[in-house]
Amino acid sequence: MAENVSAGASKGARPPIELYTDGASSGNPGPGGFGVVLKCMGKRLEISGGYSLTTNNRMELLAVIRGLEAIKWRNAEVHVWSDSSYVVNAINKGWLESWKMKGFAKVKNPDLWSRLVPLLSSHRVAFHWIKGHAGHPENERCDALAVAAGAGAVAAGKTLPPDPGYLPE
Repeated sequence: MAENVSAGASKGARPPIELYTDGASSGNPGPGGFGVVLKCMGKRLEISGGYSLTTNNRMELLAVIRGLEAIKWRNAEVHVWSDSSYVVNAINKGWLESWKMKGFAKVKNPDLWSRLVPLLSSHRVAFHWIKGHAGHPENERCDALAVAAGAGAVAAGKTLPPDPGYLPE
């Protein structure tokens, strides 16, 4: 995406990126998926994936990670839109910094939070909460991608891989 997007940007100034994310699981835990929509300068990239057994929070967090990993340049201005209070509050209320200082001890999903930290350091990221299932086109699209990649894939007879970081409680 970055090569196509940056081709139209003025030298030295890159346009902001809008990153919409959602995660879903059918049962919690259950089959789950994530959906991502990246938008920049009229370009659009959609990403999704699913796992046989995972949780909604893991998929919400993985959606943000996969979206940030898809950005090909460093120090991008990124606006993340998520309907996950878990993800947005962890960043905006400083929980992630506290968890990081404690070595992610006693934190759920430490594998994903530790994967997110360097991505946040690579860009200028602002997190925004958006109400889910409220008709916002990009949030609805992310939800459709997440459901299709998880429970929808299982319903269609596809075999999904296990979530390598999911640990039953």
